[in-house]
Amino acid sequence: MRKKEKTDFESVIGVEVHVQLSTKSKLFCSCSTRFGAPPNSQTCPVCLGMPGALPKLNKQAVDYALRLAWAVNGKVHRHSQMARKNYFYPDLPKGYQISQADLPICTEGELEIEVQGKQKKIRIQRIHLEEDAGKSVHNEDYVRDSETLIDLNRCGVPLVEIVTEPDFANGDEVAVFLTAVRQLVRYLQISEAHMEQGSLRCDANISVRLKDDLSLGTRTELKNLNSIRHVGKALNFERERQIQVLNSGGVVFQETRLWDEKNNQTRVMRNKELAHDYRYFPEPDLPPLRVELKHLYEIIHTQPELPRERRKRFIKEYKLEPPMAAQLTESATLANYFESTVQNDANASLSAYWILGELTALMHEQNLSIDEVPVSSKALSELLKLISDEAVSAKGAKTILRHMWDTKHSAAKLLDKLNLRQESDEQEITALTGRILKKYAPQVKAYQEGKVNLLGFFVGQVMQASGGRANPRLVHQIIKQELDHV
Repeated sequence: MRKKEKTDFESVIGVEVHVQLSTKSKLFCSCSTRFGAPPNSQTCPVCLGMPGALPKLNKQAVDYALRLAWAVNGKVHRHSQMARKNYFYPDLPKGYQISQADLPICTEGELEIEVQGKQKKIRIQRIHLEEDAGKSVHNEDYVRDSETLIDLNRCGVPLVEIVTEPDFANGDEVAVFLTAVRQLVRYLQISEAHMEQGSLRCDANISVRLKDDLSLGTRTELKNLNSIRHVGKALNFERERQIQVLNSGGVVFQETRLWDEKNNQTRVMRNKELAHDYRYFPEPDLPPLRVELKHLYEIIHTQPELPRERRKRFIKEYKLEPPMAAQLTESATLANYFESTVQNDANASLSAYWILGELTALMHEQNLSIDEVPVSSKALSELLKLISDEAVSAKGAKTILRHMWDTKHSAAKLLDKLNLRQESDEQEITALTGRILKKYAPQVKAYQEGKVNLLGFFVGQVMQASGGRANPRLVHQIIKQELDHV
């Protein structure tokens, strides 16, 4: 029997994305959700599951879930129910997790991603609310070898879980989807979505099958995926592993596997539980969740402009190229900075060019986010207007921007202080050009005989003689006129 090639197989992948909601308090109690607090310092009888302690649902968490549901065109359920998901793990003090099962807050959504220049819709099966579990600690300095400690600060932190249909063909598509989810929840201002802090986590289910086979293969679940890059690598590795198992006559088992980033491979964690193993039943200490229609309308009418709509508007309103519009709308704060710059009378294309070029380079150089940039959008617009008015050259403007960054002085003040005002007097430039052409008469003759690439040489000489202050557009124009006249 012929051994199947890798190209004979296809992957079938679905993901479960856990997004930590950026509420100040937990889902069922008033404990803080602050990241980085001392271990077990943000707990109470409710999130520790002490006898007699009763949960109370966080309204803001519900509102955030509704925002997300509406943003992905989901079917919002005005009646939903919290449920107990029963399992035993060291970091789950109650022995169960409060989640949603048969009656989630949202079903049937979708999120569009771009794959190799084409749009692809990823179907979202459901979005539901749930509380987070605690955390097993292995690698901190205070943990001794072969010891595992438990930090319960994360117990009860509010999450939404986004469960997709198996619509992904490979790990790279999943990475694009996670990037889109992160962008969306940040635009909605419902989560900071930092994977390194655990506020965005992904579990992925993957199986492989022959391309002409309509039945699904046995799936494995991948956990411990703590970066978007690791998600792609882990899924692509697991695909190859399963193909190798099948080709060697083996059987793929339904199990949960961890991503070992040190060795770049997956390894077995435990057998995969099925839904009935969790023995779901309605949470007896919480009434059903009912969302009033009036309240839902309030959520809808306060929704911010979403990334896709904003990108389209930037292309139409500001006449930007699609890649540039996509870069500017990667984050709401960057898009806001751009729009504020333009609204201060700066040219849109020039603003986009400088924000994505010089400003971003300085941000990366000093490891700053757009929120931390010391040059305001108004200050940048003043510099860009000097460029548009040809009062300063692009090179001079770069120097001014760096000084604005360090001193917070205005562009106009630095223009004269640094002696960078551009010379645009035609008579002055014509006189200077005449002297340069006279000085380099042999090169002028060579130009006339066909060596037209010498034009750049003459421009450089004039710019050097002017101390870099001559208007390069005028210099080029005047030199060309003079040479053609000769």
